[in-house]
Amino acid sequence: MGVTYKYFGAPDGATAARVPISMRPEELGGDELGMNGMFTKIKPETMAAMVLTGIEGVPLSKVPPLELVVLHPDYAVVKLPMTVVDPLRSIGEEAVGAAAFIWSTVPDRGGPRDAFNVYQLLHEWQDFSHRLHEAGHQPYCLVWP
Repeated sequence: MGVTYKYFGAPDGATAARVPISMRPEELGGDELGMNGMFTKIKPETMAAMVLTGIEGVPLSKVPPLELVVLHPDYAVVKLPMTVVDPLRSIGEEAVGAAAFIWSTVPDRGGPRDAFNVYQLLHEWQDFSHRLHEAGHQPYCLVWP
C-alpha cells in the first residue's frame, strides 16, 4: 500500500495539528477534520503544481513550497497555499477541461492519466475550494503511509 492523502480544511495550523496519532484511513470518516475531507493518492505538491501551472500559468519554478505543520513518525500535516484552491472557485468548464487535458498529457509514475478522470478530480477540488471558502478555512493535507 502506498501513501494516502486526506485533504481537509481548518481555521488555523494549531487546529490542523491536532490530528490523532492513531488515525488510519479506515478510521477517518467525514467531519472530524472538518470540511468533508477528500481522500486521494495525489500528492499535495502535484496538486499545487497542477493548479498553479495548468490553470494560473505560473512557471513550475515559481510554485510556492508547502508548509510543514506537523512531522511525526506516523504521519505529517502540511498546509497548502491558498493560491492552490482559490483559483478553482472562479474558473468555468472550459478552463477545467483545458487544465484536465494539459495534466493528462504529463506522464507520472503510472503514465499519462485519462483526461476525463482528471476533469472529475478538478471538479472535486472545485467543490472542496468552495467549502473551504464558505467556512473561512485554510487547506491542509494529512499524509500517512
